[in-house]
Amino acid sequence: MIFSIGSLFLALSSPMAHQGVAVSHAGLGLRATAPLGNGVPLRIMPLGASITYGQASTDGNGYRADLRAQLAPPTGGGGGGGGGNPVNMVGSVQHGTMKDNDVEGWPGYRIEQVHAKANLSVPRFKPNVVLVNAGTNDALQASNITTAGQRLERMLADVWAMSPRAAVVLSTLLINKNVAVEGRVVTINGQIRALVTKLQRAGRKVVLAEMHAGDGPQAGDMFDDTHPNDVGYRKMANIWFAALVTASDSGWLVAPEFVAGLPDDGGA
Repeated sequence: MIFSIGSLFLALSSPMAHQGVAVSHAGLGLRATAPLGNGVPLRIMPLGASITYGQASTDGNGYRADLRAQLAPPTGGGGGGGGGNPVNMVGSVQHGTMKDNDVEGWPGYRIEQVHAKANLSVPRFKPNVVLVNAGTNDALQASNITTAGQRLERMLADVWAMSPRAAVVLSTLLINKNVAVEGRVVTINGQIRALVTKLQRAGRKVVLAEMHAGDGPQAGDMFDDTHPNDVGYRKMANIWFAALVTASDSGWLVAPEFVAGLPDDGGA
């Protein structure tokens, strides 16, 4: 069974709009105030293209600040009202107004180009969480649509080879308001879902983050055909958080490898 969280959300109008929802509803009200994985430090690499980078958000943070706020201690570096995990967002570039604004997001990049950047940054930072949203530019450019899943699989194999402790959250692509591009998005998303099923059956630590559903960004949550607005990014943050709850409940969040000079709290 795919571990997916796209259909299990609180409405954004809820007082707990930012907490996300676990696969199990048991104890859900406490999940935003209790640490995941017994409080393990989360060294998170947001990996992808312009949506990962935060393009079209008003502050440049995209989903990252909202997600961090759900995870980090209320009084920890960088603020936040979350559950108490030390959080360090890692990546080779910085973008946005938030503290801890490191990211591995590359506007315009296709899957194989994101893969090349991952091959440089994953061994440098050794993340124990990798959030992958890649393939939108393949859809936009009509580039090798039928092999998107295979190329993602090769990238994830390298991620685990370079950082064996990593739990991966692989997201489906967001809706696209261009009809032709949306058709290609649907095709790629089918491959992504099938890939997650395959990898989970092989014992890999991977969770599907279902962005292309009713809880993900909708047409009114888009800044343009491709990129979310702030509301859309907030919905993405909720889905990422719920996926991390699933990873935690599965026992997949473990301490990251030691890297000299890399703190547990990237906002300090």
